[in-house]
Amino acid sequence: MKTINEHIKKQEFVSFYLLYGEEDYLKKQMKERLIKALVNDGDTMNFTNFEGKKVNQEEILDLAETLPFFSKYRVIVLDHTELGKKCDETFLKRIEGLPDTTIMIFVEQSVDKRSKIYKFIHKNGYAAEMAIQNEKQLMQWTAAVLKKEGKAITSQNAAYFLHKVGTDMNMIRNEIDKLSVYTAERTEITRKDIDAICSTEITGRIFDMLEAIAFGQQKKALNLYYELLELKEPPLKILALLVRQCNQLLLVKSMTAHGMQNREIGKKGGIHPFVVGKLQKQARSFTIDRLKHMIRACGEMDEGIKTGHYVDRIGIELLIVDFSGR
Repeated sequence: MKTINEHIKKQEFVSFYLLYGEEDYLKKQMKERLIKALVNDGDTMNFTNFEGKKVNQEEILDLAETLPFFSKYRVIVLDHTELGKKCDETFLKRIEGLPDTTIMIFVEQSVDKRSKIYKFIHKNGYAAEMAIQNEKQLMQWTAAVLKKEGKAITSQNAAYFLHKVGTDMNMIRNEIDKLSVYTAERTEITRKDIDAICSTEITGRIFDMLEAIAFGQQKKALNLYYELLELKEPPLKILALLVRQCNQLLLVKSMTAHGMQNREIGKKGGIHPFVVGKLQKQARSFTIDRLKHMIRACGEMDEGIKTGHYVDRIGIELLIVDFSGR
């Protein structure tokens, strides 16, 4: 990202950009920043956006080979077309001979670094991975965005804010906007403000449900379940997330017991680094045997619901009662 920002600042661009990775917010922001720097407002003659897998490759290449009309660049965006992931020899050969006035921006969810197109862009352009940010990066970004809005937040409240709204940057940005409007002229963002206006992500509610289960707070656990139902979350989805979190708790507890560090646990378990720390704290309230029992019980209930022995809503309610009564 720093390299692309330097290109924009100096107005010195390469012919090919590949933006890839799991953080959609960063890909969108960088794509829009490049377009703004390269394309004049309202210029539809020299800018074309292709989206999705069903694109006309010949049309893309014909446009790419056309010189810009009263503009420095012709800009073509290929948004999740998978041409930045894999392409045929014809496509690759023709983009090798494009005029210097053409700039192509590829946006992909994932890439194969062994592919010819990746190697080509890496050599002749710039490939930037937009990875999911860790806890520290998200907290810094949250504070920076709030600062631009004339707001301040403590590190403790920033961590609480992320716990509540999750780690999706689009969600975080939306919730920051809500906080800015809600606090009006006040500059300090408090925990009370966060509780009053911010939406709790479903995984956050599942986390809180397991917290209540751990401490035998049956009424609280059931109320959180009822809230999810009121939000029209399907019971089987709630069950799947419950199993997922129990598995993550078991994984984190086992790996921590073997002396593994958070970063390594996150990498091996495919868990966000910020989430690993939260799971470690919660895992202390469960034994490995208890977690294994809960995972088995969820599997049995899933089978019971799908075979018609239980009504989904009632079956999961029975599970929560069982878990929180132990």
